[in-house]
Amino acid sequence: MLPSWLTQRGADSSMDESHAVLGTPLRAPLMSDQEEALFACGCFWGAEKGFWKLPGVVSTAVGYAGGHAQDPSYRDVCSGRTGHTEVVRVVWSSPAVDFSDLLKLFWECHDPTQGNRQGNDTGSQYRSAIYTTNERQMALAISSRDAYQTALNQNGYGPITTEIQADQTFYFAEGYHQQYLAKPGSRPYCSAMPTQTVLEGFDGADFRLPQKIWNGFDWSISHCVLRSDNAPFRLVSDG
Repeated sequence: MLPSWLTQRGADSSMDESHAVLGTPLRAPLMSDQEEALFACGCFWGAEKGFWKLPGVVSTAVGYAGGHAQDPSYRDVCSGRTGHTEVVRVVWSSPAVDFSDLLKLFWECHDPTQGNRQGNDTGSQYRSAIYTTNERQMALAISSRDAYQTALNQNGYGPITTEIQADQTFYFAEGYHQQYLAKPGSRPYCSAMPTQTVLEGFDGADFRLPQKIWNGFDWSISHCVLRSDNAPFRLVSDG
C-alpha cells in the first residue's frame, strides 16, 4: 500500500509502471532500508534527471505537491490556482546514499533565491521547495539551508526563498512527464539557474558520495544535466 500522503492519478492509464532509465517500479512501497523525499527546483524534467543519476537512488518520479487541490493535472498546476509546485519524488537506499548528498545536489542544481521563478519559467509552480518525510530530514534540510545561505551571501546572492515543509501529499504527474528527458523525441529543455555555489559540510551532514560523482556535475557549463547521457553515475567501473 502507498503511504497515506502519496497518491496516484487513477485516471492516467499512460503511466508506465517502471522507471524508464533505472527499470525500478515507480509505485512500489518503501523497503526497510529506503527513504523518500520531494524536491522542487524549477521545471521537473531536468531536476529528475539529475537525481536519477546519483548512485544509491532507487527510483524517481515527477509530480505535484505543496498545494490545496486534490489530484491536480498539469494544466491545473500551470494555472497557478492550485498552489502546487513541480516536484521530483526521490526514493533512495539509505546505506548507499545519505539525505545530505541529495541536499547537496538540490541546492547546487538551481538558484533557490528566485521566489516564484526559475530562469525563464515564472509562476508559483516553479518555486523552490523541500518536502521531508521524517524528523532527521527536516533537521538536515534546515541546517543545509542555513549553511548554503552563508555560502550564497559570500557570492552576492540574496535570501533563500525555498519552502521547507513536512509530509506534503504527492500527486504523480501525467505519464508523458515521467523521465521525460530519457524518452525519444523529448525536447531538451531545462531552465535551472545554478549559482555555482558549493554546499560544503553542514551540521548533521553525512556525505556518502565521493568527489568524483560531483565532478560529473559541472555547473559552470550551461544546462550540464541536459548535455550528459541518461545513465546513472557508477561508483565502481566494470573494468
